[in-house]
Amino acid sequence: MSEKARKLFDALDLNGDGQLTRLEVITALRDKGPTLAARGDLPFWGVQDAEASSALFDAADKNGDAVLSFEEFADEVNRKFGW
Repeated sequence: MSEKARKLFDALDLNGDGQLTRLEVITALRDKGPTLAARGDLPFWGVQDAEASSALFDAADKNGDAVLSFEEFADEVNRKFGW
């Protein structure tokens, strides 16, 4: 798994529990997205609205349990962002 995916996952994991919820992904990308993109931790085009953030969550949640593990998240962002 990529180091970039780990860094982004940790930035989005607002409560530090090692999982991402839909609300965490939407909230963190809205609040932290521009800063993460400016630091190079997220492509600028990856900073999107709540609907796009929710779609990213849905694409990554392969097992349908409504939370993302690091592995699910990393698989999707590595594919989507070309990492």
